[in-house]
Amino acid sequence: MMRWTKEQYQAYLEKQEKKSKYGAKKTEVDGIVFDSQREANYYCELKMLKQAGEIRDFALQPKYILLPRDDKSRGITYKADFIITHNDGSKEIIDVKGFETKDFKLKKKLFEHNYPDLKLTIVK
Repeated sequence: MMRWTKEQYQAYLEKQEKKSKYGAKKTEVDGIVFDSQREANYYCELKMLKQAGEIRDFALQPKYILLPRDDKSRGITYKADFIITHNDGSKEIIDVKGFETKDFKLKKKLFEHNYPDLKLTIVK
């Protein structure tokens, strides 16, 4: 039977790759760590679209207030994956999802209610 010291066991645990709850694997592109390979691929696609002049610009992880903070609660925010500015000046919010959780479905409804002028697109 093998016996480990406390330090050996800690070192072993640190080496273990932490698995995502939904199986997504963090991926780095251009020094940016994305939550999934799919999200990183979409970032690369947006870079190409911008370079080709198909979109004006894009930004990472825009944050939106869904329910303001008050004395009794800390509020609810939503952080999308990307915001795209199209050549006509319109904005599109992009969220890259493997599947939609209950929390996300609720936040999506709140977002669409609070920001009716912004288009929210889910990329699967």
